[in-house]
Amino acid sequence: MPYRRLPNTDQARIRALKKAIDKEESLNADNNSVISVKTLNEAQNFLTRFEQAHNYYVYCYNNQISSSQKYQPSVKTARLYVSHFIQVLNLAVTRSEIKEEYKAFYGLDPKDYAVPDLANESSIIEWGEKIIKGEKERTRKGGAPIYNPTIAKVTVHYEIFKEGYEQQKHLQWLTSRSLGALAAMREKADQIILDIWNQIEGSFETLPPNHRLNECQNYGVVYYYRTGETKPQ
Repeated sequence: MPYRRLPNTDQARIRALKKAIDKEESLNADNNSVISVKTLNEAQNFLTRFEQAHNYYVYCYNNQISSSQKYQPSVKTARLYVSHFIQVLNLAVTRSEIKEEYKAFYGLDPKDYAVPDLANESSIIEWGEKIIKGEKERTRKGGAPIYNPTIAKVTVHYEIFKEGYEQQKHLQWLTSRSLGALAAMREKADQIILDIWNQIEGSFETLPPNHRLNECQNYGVVYYYRTGETKPQ
């Protein structure tokens, strides 16, 4: 005989609840109830909240993905400008156009001419702020501004990136929170589905095996067959 397995995804849980509720409601006019009124009411009320929680999570997730696709080019552009500015600064120091010790304004080691690691977004935030602050400090003390790129151009692309970065963090938080709320409801969903399926199987327990199986499946009870096991015709 096949074995029963509860749904293991949120969409499957919603389908299972809807199937049982719709089937029961279609037979209520004949007073042929299989599911108790108490359980049916609980399932209907819970399904509304669970489906809303699921839809909100899907909305948050899709919104995050869509925003991320628009945000990624600004990450690459900001990384490029921050890196290029530091390279130009180092070149100016090697040409003695800028004093080596002035690199400290930017948080850079005067003796180290390597570009800092800008692989992750937090490092772009860190070094973008440092070079913008450092260039302002150096020019305030009378130093000639660096051109190609100018700090103004670096700042524009950095601010665009930073705004997107903060938005992404907020969207990630919303997605995480909505997923947490949905996950907290799964145990209750499984309990209700289990209760419904037990009542369904109990209502048809006197029927012949294949007939009972078909009736239960009509209510959405899901059965799996073992390898090599023949399904009833």
